[in-house]
Amino acid sequence: MESQVLSIRGMTCAACAQRIERSVKKLEGIETATVNLASEKLFVEYDGGTLPLATIKETVVKIGYEVVEQSNNSTVTIPIGGMTCAACAQRVEKAIRKMEGIEIVSVNLATEKATVTYHPQKVRVSAIKETIEKAGYQALDISKTNAADEDRARKQQEIRTLWTKFIVSAVFSLPLLYIAMVPMITWVRLPFPGGLDPMNYPLIYALVELLLVIPVIIVGHKFYTIGFKALIQRSPNMDSLIAIGTTSAVIYSTYNVWQIAQGVFGAVESLYFETAGVIITLILLGKSLEAVSKGRTSEAIKKLMGLTPKTALVIEEGVEKEIPIDEVEIGDIIVVKPGAKIPVDGTVIQGNTAIDESMLTGESMPVDKKVDDPVYAATLNTNGVIQFKATKIGSDTALARIIKLVEDAQGSKAPIAKLADIVAGYFVPIVCVIAVIAGIAWYIGTGNTEFALTIFISVLVIACPCALGLATPTAIMVGTGKGAENGILIKGGEALETAHKINTIVFDKTGTITEGKPKVTDVITIDGRADDYLLSITASAEKGSEHPLGQAIVVGAQEKGIELLPVEGFEAITGRGINAVIKGMQILAGNRKLMDERGISLEKLEAASDKLAAEGKTPMYVAINDELAGIIAVADVVKPSSKAAIERLHTMGIKVAMITGDNKKTAAAIASQVGIDRVLSEVLPQDKSNEVKKLQAEGRKVAMVGDGINDAPALAQADIGIAIGSGTDVAMESADIVLMRSDLMDVPTAINLSKRTIRNIKQNLFWAFGYNTVGIPIAAGVLHLFGGPLLNPIFAAAAMSLSSVSVLSNALRLKRFKATK
Repeated sequence: MESQVLSIRGMTCAACAQRIERSVKKLEGIETATVNLASEKLFVEYDGGTLPLATIKETVVKIGYEVVEQSNNSTVTIPIGGMTCAACAQRVEKAIRKMEGIEIVSVNLATEKATVTYHPQKVRVSAIKETIEKAGYQALDISKTNAADEDRARKQQEIRTLWTKFIVSAVFSLPLLYIAMVPMITWVRLPFPGGLDPMNYPLIYALVELLLVIPVIIVGHKFYTIGFKALIQRSPNMDSLIAIGTTSAVIYSTYNVWQIAQGVFGAVESLYFETAGVIITLILLGKSLEAVSKGRTSEAIKKLMGLTPKTALVIEEGVEKEIPIDEVEIGDIIVVKPGAKIPVDGTVIQGNTAIDESMLTGESMPVDKKVDDPVYAATLNTNGVIQFKATKIGSDTALARIIKLVEDAQGSKAPIAKLADIVAGYFVPIVCVIAVIAGIAWYIGTGNTEFALTIFISVLVIACPCALGLATPTAIMVGTGKGAENGILIKGGEALETAHKINTIVFDKTGTITEGKPKVTDVITIDGRADDYLLSITASAEKGSEHPLGQAIVVGAQEKGIELLPVEGFEAITGRGINAVIKGMQILAGNRKLMDERGISLEKLEAASDKLAAEGKTPMYVAINDELAGIIAVADVVKPSSKAAIERLHTMGIKVAMITGDNKKTAAAIASQVGIDRVLSEVLPQDKSNEVKKLQAEGRKVAMVGDGINDAPALAQADIGIAIGSGTDVAMESADIVLMRSDLMDVPTAINLSKRTIRNIKQNLFWAFGYNTVGIPIAAGVLHLFGGPLLNPIFAAAAMSLSSVSVLSNALRLKRFKATK
């Protein structure tokens, strides 16, 4: 199954998004298809073996939209010296085109530049420059653009175009409105040209109105081309409503101009050109404000994209050389000086420094780095000079993975949006039917064509499918973006919605509530054995273990300078301990379960074991040749933020449980330190998911917080899996929410963000449904039936424009969200 993100251009409302989704889902081989109106993207999963991507793109184009595939290609403009004629340009073009990974190449002799679109993974810019040099020309300094920059420039251009159209439209529609309205205002005398007096010069008056409305219609031509095309294809959208309404007004008014020309001067009172002109102007104003607001909803991801430096300082043959970031390859040695950003992910091979990783993790304190420590793209080197070896580049860096995760989340849909999607699919046809019925009913009831036309236009213009379509995606985009800014990566709308319902959170103990760096605290022996002897035997046996407690014993022995003995045999016993052979002796090290299963009596050390457990220490029993030899106690320090985070969760009404493989007494000691409500102790790793299932069987909505690797089954079983880690090595695939820092305060922050976002979505949906539920009947003249006012189409257009802007503005309030302290 393949996945692809396509940029869609030409969508104007929720009906457009629904139409694309329906058309694409009909194709054989489509698994899922989701359109995000706010980000103008189609997220599609499909069987590439049976369905070519080209077919999906053709389907979208056929129904009237433009599709642009999201590409990892880069475009570079290389100035070339030494070209003298067209043959030179052709020679350079041919030479570059022969290279693998070249998509498009164009050499302009007049500007002396080559514009090349290429695959950074297949070809480096340095190789393109070498090819130009080999062809006998000079490759000079270059300038580069990427897909993100191009998208940003396109959206800025789109905003500028909309504002220009609005200004042009306003320049003509305001005089048109003035000319149309002033003759009707009798209670105050306003300046008005005598040559346009409708009583004395009706034809001139009508023709001036017609001439003023034509530029407005030209500026708003897209409403007609898109709207009528959608209507013909039996899938009307918002543009169709505007097109039908304004066209009706213009045609009826143009007919009355002809009537005036025939001498029927009374028709001068039946001109509605200003209605069409002002409606288009107000809609353009709304669209301009909407485009600006939509741009702001995706600011978080733009910030992430802008973090990576454009160049890297690479050591080649002992010389420092600055090259474009796309030319960096795995294995390159990169120098980073104080104040510079790390260009790609890698491992330090020389030097010491402190690196500010706040842009990735939200952690304000710089992190000390030494040889063999990892460094990550876009983080800031604060003081020392370091050299590091590039290990991950391009789309494999931690930052690129975060950007991809956030983009996917922003393209997802929350279950709460399903009703809005269903309504949006039928909304426009229903509005058209209501408009026609209302218009006919009022014509039959009054016999007044102008009155019926006003009702017809008002109903069409006031309906706003945009507000329905933008209610959910804009809030999700801002919410997930705000989460990313705070080091909280929420994987999608469903996770966001489920998180706000959580009433029980289960924390794994080791590495989550505690630091995950246990230390040896006590060594207790029997039968006169020396402490160091027991530590030496146990550490030697544990050297092959990957368990944190085993590793702690190895480190404890090394810190004391104790020599480790060769191991003749080793077996890890999951959830219990280890079995090893050293100098012919059978060594067992592990928990009470292991000793009980092997029939080893713990009676001699029972009191000591209980005392250690009561202090929150984990007793590791050691047996030599099936005889108890002693206990090595290991303790893990509780994280400073654990108690505060659990207290905050309690204030939010959430029950907190802790799951651990430790014995009951040790677990209870840790739990009492931080205020845990429920302790699930002596749980084997493979049984953690069953414990989560038991809690769910009690009717609880459960979140599981773990390291994302060892706890993968439990994370998958929980309603919400939250992986907590260093922000880079966490297993992003195993959880619904990834916390970049190891700070437990991010757990209540994530729950709060979810609650705020879902509340925002509900407010948006309430406004969108409420606006249309109230607005359409008023436009249809329901109030007028009972002696109330009649809604003018101009005010209907203003209300429609403001409805989608208000939804976007409400979503943008989420940008003020503050992390839990």
